[in-house]
Amino acid sequence: MAKLSTEELLDAFKELTLIELSEFVKAFEETFDVTAAAPVAVAAAGAPAGGAGDAAAEEEKDSFDVVLEAAGDKKIQVIKVVRELTSLGLGEAKAVVDGAPKAVLEGANKETAEKAKASLEEAGATVTLK
Repeated sequence: MAKLSTEELLDAFKELTLIELSEFVKAFEETFDVTAAAPVAVAAAGAPAGGAGDAAAEEEKDSFDVVLEAAGDKKIQVIKVVRELTSLGLGEAKAVVDGAPKAVLEGANKETAEKAKASLEEAGATVTLK
């Protein structure tokens, strides 16, 4: 097999959907026995313990996951909003909505996460930020 350059790999990844990329990451982690989320776990483990420390850590949090808990009565509207937020195709967005609870956005900044939550709730979905 020919060795691919970094640019060629990035071009290949750009053509993947988020679902396909997620599946690739899982396969990569299993194949090489690594975890892409390790730095996040280390940062969380290093946070100070205690009531005041937890409140400070919560205020300092700058990366949020927008988790779709339930689609509600207006499933089609929720699918449309998921497509707008993620640029997923119709089938992939439907899979996200059908698979609730599921993360719609991961690692978003606070402003983006709040806007996404508001949009999804306006469409009738139940959403949490983590």
